Amino acid sequence: MTIRKDLIKQILSNKENYINKIVRKNIINLIPYQSARLLDKNTLNNKILLNANESPIISIFSLKKKIFNRYPEPQSKKLIYLYSKYVKLNSNNILISRGADEGIDLIMRTFCNVKYDKILFCPPTYGMYLITAKILDIKYIKVASLKNWNLNINEIKKNIDNVKIIYICNPNNPTGNIIRQKDIIELLKITKNKSILVIDEAYIEFCSKQTSINLINKYHNLIILRTLSKAFSLAGLRCGFILSNKNIINLLIKVIAPYPIPTPVIDIAIQALSPNNLIIIKNNIKTIMYNKRWLILHLKKCNLVEDIFHSTTNYILVRFFNASYVLKKLSEKGIIIRDQSHELTLQNCLRITIGTYYECKKLIFELHKLSY
Repeated sequence: MTIRKDLIKQILSNKENYINKIVRKNIINLIPYQSARLLDKNTLNNKILLNANESPIISIFSLKKKIFNRYPEPQSKKLIYLYSKYVKLNSNNILISRGADEGIDLIMRTFCNVKYDKILFCPPTYGMYLITAKILDIKYIKVASLKNWNLNINEIKKNIDNVKIIYICNPNNPTGNIIRQKDIIELLKITKNKSILVIDEAYIEFCSKQTSINLINKYHNLIILRTLSKAFSLAGLRCGFILSNKNIINLLIKVIAPYPIPTPVIDIAIQALSPNNLIIIKNNIKTIMYNKRWLILHLKKCNLVEDIFHSTTNYILVRFFNASYVLKKLSEKGIIIRDQSHELTLQNCLRITIGTYYECKKLIFELHKLSY
């Protein structure tokens, strides 16, 4: 019996060694993106989930489409039309994607030559720019943000050689700050005819006046990423949008999968963008921002908190005196928040998604218990 077990282990080991010989070398040691669900596999068991920047408000839709034996439209004309009305852009400026994450990947695959090109991003920021570059084996440059988290434009200028794409998250995740419009315009000017500037606006509905959509028709090297995952309360839908000039959209259409958006996703997204539901979403945003103000007010009274950073989004970044202790104790109480201590300059920082009023009260209650 022991001999047989040893033989099975050897066979499995040989198979693994064989696979390692044929897999791309950069994938073998790749550490994948640590999504909220990956970090805490049991987060759906009656826990308070404040770690993934999802909306706490449930959107209730029912499928109108009942037949699924045919492929969907590659790009739903009705969905694009409704989104074009929502963002006040021409339909030719819009491509539907599987969340903003597919957009990050698609743009790299379309524009970057693995041998020569680089991407650039400014940490601390969203981790998928780095992970996608590693997966595709594309070189990358990190230009750290300034202490106030504004972009270090001078340093970006020095590092722009062979940079094909610059990714800027606005508002930035996990810090929650707005990137100044004058910095975005300056980047568009210095990258003209050289690079693509991608503005990731996943959280823009929480500060809608800060959008860069008005720049799309003026600067032909601008791409904006959007999603229904956050303010629209549809993270489970995986529906996003790429906004740019017609020429860029036509290039991305060549590369995107033939049928990227499933029929049920199109069905629900169309419902979400109806005028009545847009009113509901605006009211939901107001509720979340009210809860945020309440939470910040009470966090300021908590002696575990060292600093609360200004945020324009549905999450806040908080520096605790002992973040690992707070994270562990809250987790034991079923409250899951996101550790950011591993990010550049964010030691002892935890990111807290704004939950329901009850969830915010529960969080404050548990924090005050830990304070004594």
